[in-house]
Amino acid sequence: MIYEMRVYRCLSGRMPALLNRFQNATLAIWERHGIRQAGFWTTLIGESNQDLTYLLAWESMAEREKKWTAFQSDPEWIAKRAESEKDGPIVATLSSAFLQPTAFSSVK
Repeated sequence: MIYEMRVYRCLSGRMPALLNRFQNATLAIWERHGIRQAGFWTTLIGESNQDLTYLLAWESMAEREKKWTAFQSDPEWIAKRAESEKDGPIVATLSSAFLQPTAFSSVK
């Protein structure tokens, strides 16, 4: 199992729109595509309280490529994303890292 950590830094005041998009649109589309989330976090104390961090669980990079590509090209996702940004962009920056659990990790 590998984990993808994604960090979205929102534009000022746009965190509610991002949270709404995940809760009311993205997660259902991910479920349809077999994309598994391993958790979501907002930053309470840290560099920026405008960050949303989440983890996705993948069996392999090949699985990730197949399912993420299908999700990104899904017409419903494209429409929901555009609808959520009708008042302007939400995300200022995005970073992504792929994490592999150590032999002694409680997460495998």
